[in-house]
Amino acid sequence: MKVAGFTFIRNAVKNDYPVVEAITSILPICDEIVVALGNSDDGTGDLIRSINSPKIRIVDTVWDESIREGGAVFAAETDKAFAAISPDADWAFYIQGDEVVHEKYLPVIRQEMEANLNNAAVEGLLFKYLHFYGSYDYYAHSRRWYRREIRIVRNNKQIHSYRDAQGFRWYERKINVKLIHAYIYHYGWVKPPKGLESKLRNFNQFYHDDTWVAENLPQTFEFDFHNADRMLPFEGTHPAVMQKRVAAQNWKLQVDLVKLKKKMSLRRRILQKIEDLTGWRLSEYRNYKIVK
Repeated sequence: MKVAGFTFIRNAVKNDYPVVEAITSILPICDEIVVALGNSDDGTGDLIRSINSPKIRIVDTVWDESIREGGAVFAAETDKAFAAISPDADWAFYIQGDEVVHEKYLPVIRQEMEANLNNAAVEGLLFKYLHFYGSYDYYAHSRRWYRREIRIVRNNKQIHSYRDAQGFRWYERKINVKLIHAYIYHYGWVKPPKGLESKLRNFNQFYHDDTWVAENLPQTFEFDFHNADRMLPFEGTHPAVMQKRVAAQNWKLQVDLVKLKKKMSLRRRILQKIEDLTGWRLSEYRNYKIVK
């Protein structure tokens, strides 16, 4: 069984993405990792090369900055990386530049790839998610945040990244996946307050035009945490590759968690209560079809 990792990145230094940690976290179970390196101006290429692994292959790309709707440029860059993996790879392991896999899940992930290698009914593997928010000590829990997504697919070029690279489709059909007991730790929203404001402005440049950004995210804009609905304390351990970043956190999270929860609408409170009691997320958006 051959496994190829793939990712895309641009300006990781400027935007403080843990891309080295992301790549390093899946390196042990990948035979190669293709990095679609976008046209950066901050030394991101040197950062990737500093990993110094013969498994890593860089493909230089240029982002189409005319794509300003729905984050579609992220999918385009993902597809460039996917297209470049070796044709003899069986599975393709996708990781984004702000996602990390805890080493404790690597044996499970490899076991699931091996167990389903010859099962054509399984076209991908579905991961659970922890979305860390504002601090390494808390994660967001909300119906507005996806709780599962595809991160391993078969090396089939009919599969492509969907919408803003959140998941994958086989042409326009949802992929048949198996849910596995492994988490992706998402760190994209762990930044000091001013960093979160910059992150939000930069992020929305790939979803909206300049006018929208200027009107909705002016320089006087102050970030709040209302999109989380709830922020829950994280009681586990972070991946080993993240320990240096976690130890270097130099800000104190300033948010009233009780007040934050009270901002939830009555509808979301009811739906969240149902999920808490049953584990069932009513009317959940699923960009996949789970098979047994």
